Amino acid sequence: MSNAYETSKPYEELKPYMDKAMAIKTAMTLFEWDNETLAPKEAGELTSQVIGVLSGEYFEAVTCDGMRKLLKECREQGGLSEAEAANVRELTEELEQTMCIPQEEYQEFARLTARATSVWAKAKKDQDFEAFAPTLEKVIGFQKKFAGYRAKDGKKLYDVMLDDYEKGFSMENLDEFFGVLKKELVPFLKKVMEEGKKIEDGFLKGDYPEEKQEELGRFLAGYVGFDFDRGVMAVSAHPFTTNLHNKDVRITTHYTDCVDSSLFSVIHEAGHGIYELGIRDDLTLTPAGQGASMGMHESQSRFFENIIGRNRAFWVPIYKKVQEMFPSQLGQVDLDQFVEAINKVTPGLIRTEADELSYSLHVLIRYEIEKMLIEEDLDVEKLPGIWADKYEEYLGIRPENPAEGVLQDIHWSQGSFGYFPSYALGSAFGAQMYYHMKKTMDFEGLLADGGIDAIREYLKENIHQYGKLKTSRQILKDVTGEDFNPEYYVRYLKEKYTRIYDLK
Repeated sequence: MSNAYETSKPYEELKPYMDKAMAIKTAMTLFEWDNETLAPKEAGELTSQVIGVLSGEYFEAVTCDGMRKLLKECREQGGLSEAEAANVRELTEELEQTMCIPQEEYQEFARLTARATSVWAKAKKDQDFEAFAPTLEKVIGFQKKFAGYRAKDGKKLYDVMLDDYEKGFSMENLDEFFGVLKKELVPFLKKVMEEGKKIEDGFLKGDYPEEKQEELGRFLAGYVGFDFDRGVMAVSAHPFTTNLHNKDVRITTHYTDCVDSSLFSVIHEAGHGIYELGIRDDLTLTPAGQGASMGMHESQSRFFENIIGRNRAFWVPIYKKVQEMFPSQLGQVDLDQFVEAINKVTPGLIRTEADELSYSLHVLIRYEIEKMLIEEDLDVEKLPGIWADKYEEYLGIRPENPAEGVLQDIHWSQGSFGYFPSYALGSAFGAQMYYHMKKTMDFEGLLADGGIDAIREYLKENIHQYGKLKTSRQILKDVTGEDFNPEYYVRYLKEKYTRIYDLK
């Protein structure tokens, strides 16, 4: 017994340091949530000062001598449980990434990104890219500088950034992945548009009062399994999910005159939320107590949104209730018409509004532009034109203003370069899981019977509970028995849309 105690002693001493770091990080996360939802317009500047101070405290907490010494002892002595070893690994990585950045630069960047989101929001509202460009240039400058500090053995800057979101997927891997999507999906999308039957979806747009959309959103979030005793839903410019711990997960949506926009935003964010709510109690509020990766997180949100939420079987038990909420809008629309409409392919300008088939082409465009910004020093001023050109090339449409073009996403204002590929990877992860799950359960039968709980519990048991104990690749291998294979994603999309569009 004493030997077991001795080997775990450094970890026991490490725990207060870890708890302090996590508490500061949680406080900063709460400010970020507030900034995007309830904070008044004028709050940004002063709040960014508070976040700057907190980020300095976090820097100190992660890099202090005590943390460094105890992490070293934990690694050397071993004898740790799986969860403890994962926390030591995550903290060590955080320490190494943070220590190579001068503290004053670290704090300055935190203040910059705290301001940048409100600069972006105003620029988007005013359709004025020039107002955002100088801020974006500073954000990119910091991120390239930080990646340079962190790069080892001549690693490319963009590969360093990609690692933050999806370990094991470098530019080389992603070029291959997106190459498959480009080769298979671009011609298939063209075939759908030219040869597929016409689908009517006009009834999804019109007078859908916000309070009724909120009622529908709350119903659907609860139905798929988002626990409102441990979560809340609010409104923001760009729907997102914030996780404080597994007893406080927050999702947002937005409302437009297209009811399916908010409806699927809610199901998507609920998928993120359900992942975080499903993390084990012994992992939450520790460095390992978050989703395995951004790609795995997106696999769950897009699994709920698309593989579940756009599946005809999902609506069988609940569509009548939806019709009762919107009798004048949907009362005369039967289930099959509704399901066709929510799956209609319409190549558009806005990623978050994209249909399931063309969605990954939006991600491909961002991936190619990020590589140009980071690896080729693309002039920020040229972004709107390059963005528009790529949309015309891949999707056959051109944005008329920056709000529906280069300013549509919040990510770059937050410094999130390397994040976008995880959206496409997540869709592909989800398709691979779906085909495996269909072998082990009557997937559509469960949905049609209202048995979504069984599907959600399967995901919790095999994915959610583990947090960061496993990488996304490990999870895929453990769940499906094979490594990542993008062919499942192509198969899923082709089978689904061939059926919906009556293609020969």
